[in-house]
Amino acid sequence: MFAGKTTLLIARMKEASRAGTRVVACRPRADTRSQPDALTTHDGVSLPAVTVDDAGGIPGLAPGPGGLVVIDEAHFFADGLIEPVRLLLARGVSVVVGGVDTDHRGRPFPPFPWLLWEADRVVKVRGVCAECGGPSARSHRLGAGDGAIAVGGAESYRALCRACFERVMGSPALH
Repeated sequence: MFAGKTTLLIARMKEASRAGTRVVACRPRADTRSQPDALTTHDGVSLPAVTVDDAGGIPGLAPGPGGLVVIDEAHFFADGLIEPVRLLLARGVSVVVGGVDTDHRGRPFPPFPWLLWEADRVVKVRGVCAECGGPSARSHRLGAGDGAIAVGGAESYRALCRACFERVMGSPALH
């Protein structure tokens, strides 16, 4: 979290649009932190997006072969995103996905194990550790609850490096 993922997605959308590529951006309805019809960065930059209830609706929005589908907050879709992405790729649609690859316990967030395996290119971005200032590797949930998805921003999560996360959470075997 807080690493500039949406900023990178928006930059990719702008780049593709300048090159004449048809672009559609999608975001999950369950992510209620910003306006529902846009991808929005933490500093307020936004571009239009289609809000979907589940990933199964994404292929129907695709601009066709040679087009680009950008999917933000992929972890909200969990493993339900795998087949739609496979379908888009089989149709010749480029797909760019952003999201958090590990949950608040440091465990892999579905659909990322599969998406990382399938991807032609992977870019992992890091925020700044709220404890030591180093590159962050984990999202630490500040509130209670153990569900994988809990919608929130800076009031609910903070970015931590691996060492600070392990210190805060305890032994890796415990989470």
